[in-house]
Amino acid sequence: MTDATTPGTATPLSGKQRVLALLLAMAMFVLVVDTSVMNVSISAVVRDLETTVSGVQSAIALEALVSAAFILIGGKVGDLIGRRRAYVLGLLGYAVGAMAMVFAQGLMAVIVFWAIIGGIGASLLLPAMQSLVHGNFTGDDQKRVYALVGAAAAIAAAVGPLLGGFITTYLSWRLAFLGEVVIIAIVLCGIGLVRDVEFTGSRGVDLVGALLSVIGMGGIVLGILVWQEGGEAVGALLVVGAAALAGLTWWLIRRRRAGRSTLLDPDLFRSKPFRIGVSQQLLQQIALGGIMIALPIYLQMVLEYDAMQAGLSLAPLSLSMFAVALLAGRKAGERPASAVVLVGFALLTAGIAVLIPIVPRAEFGWGLIIPLLVAGSGLGLLVSQLNDYTLGPMSEERVSEAAGTNSAAGSFGLSFGLACAGAVLLASLAFGFTRESESSAVLEPAEQQRVAQVLETTLRS
Repeated sequence: MTDATTPGTATPLSGKQRVLALLLAMAMFVLVVDTSVMNVSISAVVRDLETTVSGVQSAIALEALVSAAFILIGGKVGDLIGRRRAYVLGLLGYAVGAMAMVFAQGLMAVIVFWAIIGGIGASLLLPAMQSLVHGNFTGDDQKRVYALVGAAAAIAAAVGPLLGGFITTYLSWRLAFLGEVVIIAIVLCGIGLVRDVEFTGSRGVDLVGALLSVIGMGGIVLGILVWQEGGEAVGALLVVGAAALAGLTWWLIRRRRAGRSTLLDPDLFRSKPFRIGVSQQLLQQIALGGIMIALPIYLQMVLEYDAMQAGLSLAPLSLSMFAVALLAGRKAGERPASAVVLVGFALLTAGIAVLIPIVPRAEFGWGLIIPLLVAGSGLGLLVSQLNDYTLGPMSEERVSEAAGTNSAAGSFGLSFGLACAGAVLLASLAFGFTRESESSAVLEPAEQQRVAQVLETTLRS
C-alpha cells in the first residue's frame, strides 16, 4: 500500500504495485471486450448457432441485466466473504461464460452460461475490483490506477470491434472468447499480489432488500426488452419494476432508522459527489450501450457490412475513446475530476446529438466519423475519471457499498441502453421495410402485404 502523496506530486508505483495495477486493468479489459466482441459478431453468431438477431440481442441485454440485478448483492457478498475472494469467484464465473461461447452449439448455452453465469460473475467482479483499487492504493496512485482501469475499458472498446471483426471474418468468433479465458487465467495467477481489506461494518443480511433490488431493476429492463413485442406485459413489467425500486428505497430508509443492517446504506446518497457520480455513470452507460448495439446492427443489417467492416466503421469511436482515456489517465490529478467529467459529458452529448439524425441517412459507415470522434472523446474522458470522482472520497468501510451502487448504475444503464436502442432500431427497420414494400410499384397488393408481414416477423423474431 502506498503512502499518500501531496497533490501534484507523482511518485512511480513499485514493481509489485505496477503488476497489480496491470492485472486489475486486464480484468476490466475482459469485462468490456466480451460484450464488444459479441456486438460486432452478431451476424456470425446468428449464422453459426442458427438463431435470430433478436435472440442474440436479448442474450446480450440479459447478461447486462443479470449483472445489474445482482450487483448490489454482489457488493454485499464481497463484504461477507472477502473482496479478494469475490474477485476470484467473479473471474471464474466470467471464465465459465467465455468457455461456453467457445463450445456453444445453440442459443440456450449462450443464455445459461454466458448471459446468466457470466452476468453473475460480473456482479461479483465489478464492485470487488473497484474496492480493491481503493484498498490497495492511496493518494495520486489511486487516481492513476482508477484512470488506468478506465483506460483499459477504453482499450477494450477500441480493440473489441476491430479484433472481433477481424477474427470473426477471417477465423472464428469463438477464438476471441478463448482469448478471454487465457487473459483471466493470467489475472488469476497474480492473485497473491492483492491485499484484501477486512470489512468492519455490519455483517447482517438484508434478504428483502436484495429481492426488491432484483425485481426492481430486472422488471424495468425486461419491460424494455419486450417493448417491441407490445402487449400488456410491457406496462406490467415497468410498473412492477418501478414499484419495487420505490419499495426498496422505503425499505432501506426504514431499516436504517431501526438500526438494522441494509443491503445498501441510504446515507451514501447524502454525499453530493456520490449522487452526481452515480447518475453520471448511469447516463454514460446508457449512451455507450445504445451506440455499441445499435450501430453494429444497423451497419450489418442495412448497409450489409460484414463483421470486419462494421468494426472498422466503429474505429473512430473506439480509437478516440482509447486515446483520450489514455491521455487523461496520464494527466490524472492535474485537473479536478469534476471538471474533466463535465467536459466529457459535453462532448458525448454533442456527438450523439449529431449522430442520431445522420445514421438513418448514412450510405457508408465512415460517413459517421466526425460525430463518432466527438462522442468517443467524451466517453474517453468519462471512463478515465468517473470512478475516482465517485469512489475516491469514500471511507474503506463504505467503499464496497459505494462501488456496488456505482457498478449497479453502470450495469443498469448499459442493459437499458442495449435493450432500448436495439428495440427501437429493430422496430424502426421493420416499419421502414414494411412501408417500402407497401409503396412498391412493382409488387401486387397481395404480394406487398405478404412481403411486409414476412419482413416484420423476421425482424421481430
